[in-house]
Amino acid sequence: MFQYFHELCDMGNRRLLCLLAALGVNYLLFQSILVPYGNGRAPWSSDSSDFSSMMKNVNIPTIEDEKSSLVFDGVSKLGVDRNGFHNVGKNNSLELDNVGSKKSFMAVLTKNSKVDLPVKRFSETKRGVSTISQVVKSTTLNVTARKSKSNMPPKSRMLIQEMNHLLVRRRTSSRASRPRWSSKLDKEILAARSEIEHAPMVTRDKELYAPLFRNLSMFKRSYELMERTLKVYIYMEGNKPIFHQPILKGLYASEGWFMMLMEENKQFVVKDPAKAHLFYMPFSSRMLEFSVYVRNSHNRTNLRRYLNDYTDTISAKYRYFNRTGGADHFLVACHDWAPYETRHHMEYCIKALCNSDVTQGFKIGRDVSLPETMVRSVRNPQRDIGGKPPQQRSILAFYAGNMHGYLRPILLKHWKDKDPDMKILGPMPHGVANKMSYIQHMKNSKYCICPKGYEVNSPRVVEAIFYECVPVIISDNFVPPFFEVLNWDAFSLILAEKDIPNLKQILLSVPEEKYLKLQLGIRRVQKHFLWHTKPLKYDLFHMTLHSIWYNRVFQINIANPGLPQLVLPKFGKKVCDSFVESGRQVLVTIPASAAMAVFTLHLQLRYGEKSGGLVTC
Repeated sequence: MFQYFHELCDMGNRRLLCLLAALGVNYLLFQSILVPYGNGRAPWSSDSSDFSSMMKNVNIPTIEDEKSSLVFDGVSKLGVDRNGFHNVGKNNSLELDNVGSKKSFMAVLTKNSKVDLPVKRFSETKRGVSTISQVVKSTTLNVTARKSKSNMPPKSRMLIQEMNHLLVRRRTSSRASRPRWSSKLDKEILAARSEIEHAPMVTRDKELYAPLFRNLSMFKRSYELMERTLKVYIYMEGNKPIFHQPILKGLYASEGWFMMLMEENKQFVVKDPAKAHLFYMPFSSRMLEFSVYVRNSHNRTNLRRYLNDYTDTISAKYRYFNRTGGADHFLVACHDWAPYETRHHMEYCIKALCNSDVTQGFKIGRDVSLPETMVRSVRNPQRDIGGKPPQQRSILAFYAGNMHGYLRPILLKHWKDKDPDMKILGPMPHGVANKMSYIQHMKNSKYCICPKGYEVNSPRVVEAIFYECVPVIISDNFVPPFFEVLNWDAFSLILAEKDIPNLKQILLSVPEEKYLKLQLGIRRVQKHFLWHTKPLKYDLFHMTLHSIWYNRVFQINIANPGLPQLVLPKFGKKVCDSFVESGRQVLVTIPASAAMAVFTLHLQLRYGEKSGGLVTC
């Protein structure tokens, strides 16, 4: 009897040990799932615990109590003209001044400026709030160098003719996801689309030059409807300097000028998000890189994670981002890295990007190609505008610049010091005199060569328009600014990269009559590429906003208002079936199971008459 009792105890101990071991494994697994980034904390631990040990040995910017300035040391991928100091302008804007070869930067903030960032991940001192240093720490743990792709030719190429065909296809078939629930504002946009598609014929206009546009009638009607209808809500979340503090000078000025003018606008901006057709996320891609990127780390994951946390914040606080998956939200960003920073979490948003590269996720018909403007004077952004008349331009073609990327060395290999008519130069020496020489060369040239650099975009495209020099764009996969409305054949030449050896022959083959038409087109399109401190009709601010509006109008996709927005049960094996909705046959994945049959019967009995035959059993 005693032996039998002893065996039972041994068996009980073994079972108890197995149970404890299983509980221990589950606990560790639970902890790893909860805290996937290391330095794990249980969810019941205090939010006020000390975080300083995790941040030890990290070189991060700090704010001194007695000073009102914040110093960031170093940024990534800087050329000579990408270095500079930032000075506070009006409305807390940042101005970029070239400072030669200096590698230090000062972002001067007002005394009331904040630098803590509204993100959810990595929050320790406050739930839902993290600082720049915390985001920096998240990617300094494992840094691996990566080879830059900017010095290698792209694996695939899309020429301008293919882009035109793609735009037409996407206009006839919306690729935007349907909203989770309908809104009367969606119906207003659909009504605007119908009016644009049936716009009255316009062949001449006092303010607009018809050859510049793909369809002048549709553009004019769309612009009128934008002025009359469009309302934009600007998220106030996000703190300076990354949010709400624009850069107004230098290469990245486009995103800053749009931010400043949009936030000052009273015609389009509304304070009630329920009245908005579009939602603006006002961040500076330049200041994001400037503030968060770890110099020489070759790792940009924390930049993307920072914006991911931002979208998590506005999604949790507002319902609008989740309604459309971000399809009615837009951003304006001019930094080269913006396509990477906004990938995935902002995938369905309308992106106005300077780096409009179709191989990096730029979607023709949804995204907007933003002009990269080199602003040299904030007080007078139109300084030195204009150039010599066509008959006084003695230089056939001109280019001068740094050897960024793989294409520019090829250009110089074929044409530097090879032909007196072709002024193809390398970097020009620094100094005011040489800067003026660069401008005078553009003013005195018939054609200005605009090859791609590290990325597909180049400020020379807008500079050529500024100085009335016909731009010759050499950049495969580059979508020209305002591609959805402008006819670039009317004021530019767009060549394939393989045409560089025949460049002079191509330019000389352009008839004089056609060149004069291109020159006229440049002078007439110029006003659409100019910033004004007080925006004017059809200027760069309004053209950017219009393209965002225009693409949203033609991408909106709403479900049949007679059908309920119900979620299908997720049971059984998934198969593909043809499902008719909104008058179109759409291939969807539905669960084939008894539960599906019951659910379909429920729809038929409750909504069959209202669905007009779309729901049948």
